[in-house]
Amino acid sequence: MTATAAHRAVISPAADPRPNLIGLDRGEMLAVFEAMGEAKFRAKQLFQWIYNRGVVDFDRMTNMSKPLRAVLAERFRMDRPEIVKHQISEDGTQKWLLRYDDGNEAETVFIPDGERGTLCVSSQVGCTLTCKFCHTGTQRMVRNLTPADIVSQVMFARDALGDWEAPSDQRRLTNIVFMGMGEPLYNTDNVIKAINLIQDGEGIALSKRRITLSTSGVAPEIARVGAETGCLLAISLHATNDPLRNELVPINRKYPLKDLMAAVKAYPGLNNAKRVTWEYVMLKGVNDSEADARALVKLIKGVPSKVNLIPFNGWPGSPYECSDPDQIKKFADIIWKAGYSSPVRTPRGQDILAACGQLKSDSQRIGKRERMKMAAVQAEKEAETGLAELRTPES
Repeated sequence: MTATAAHRAVISPAADPRPNLIGLDRGEMLAVFEAMGEAKFRAKQLFQWIYNRGVVDFDRMTNMSKPLRAVLAERFRMDRPEIVKHQISEDGTQKWLLRYDDGNEAETVFIPDGERGTLCVSSQVGCTLTCKFCHTGTQRMVRNLTPADIVSQVMFARDALGDWEAPSDQRRLTNIVFMGMGEPLYNTDNVIKAINLIQDGEGIALSKRRITLSTSGVAPEIARVGAETGCLLAISLHATNDPLRNELVPINRKYPLKDLMAAVKAYPGLNNAKRVTWEYVMLKGVNDSEADARALVKLIKGVPSKVNLIPFNGWPGSPYECSDPDQIKKFADIIWKAGYSSPVRTPRGQDILAACGQLKSDSQRIGKRERMKMAAVQAEKEAETGLAELRTPES
């Protein structure tokens, strides 16, 4: 595809002009029915059909009248993203490249592990950060994902895994981690709304203890996401001193370790049952010495913690190598002897570039004029249906 063709693909408007109901919360659905002059209880019914039952056809909403279903089908839709590519790793990991209405794409990954199945969701197309060891960081930031974009990844995965009709204790998708493309706390409003939709008891109903948000260290937003969602917290750390972290995780220049640690210690509800997970990628000769391990123990002292050691997952053009297994073991032993759980994460989906730090799409950033044109087209469509005031503005 030529650059011009790729550009056109990104800015093409959605073929279907009907607003998508996925992404609306209870209050917004109530406003839909109030605008239609319908009873308020219909909003709860619609919410349950969409988020708890996963229906994609209004005709299946059998507790609503046929005329009402016809009106809803005429005015709205409940579409999932388009599947661009589906890959299955030799270890059972699945990766989907999903395309949204505006032509932009993001990846989501399902990782089965015994009775546990974790969905790694993306929060941005591209990334605002430029972490040197991360493949996603080589892609320019395109846009934030909306609540609808984020929640639809979960709903799509439930579709693909056949989870909607399964009893809750037999569902394959049991956990969600915000560890895909993008920095969640540079898209805080949309991520918080998405998490609250995912854990709503009348909808997808996934416990807050089964949702983990990983941040590279946007310190001012950490307490807020904890207070408003109650989800678990993970910190993409990777270095124990500011000079090295400035190099590996450049956001550290804005929010150095002192600020990050203060924010983590103030995280609401932090205790031994709700520990912080410190993610630490093992880079050969860079951050994997025994002195680094002792420095890590000192840094997290007093914080209910678990340390995830991540063998570096290579990608084309990467300047780093994974630490030797013996060195990783020495590092882990020091953490363990200090009283902290220190599992070494088993790389998953490496053969399909689905492992930690390997996600990337081909979406390209478009200019301000094109973004304004797209926004105007979408606003005109939503104004025609009375839904414009219900949408959460993209951050």
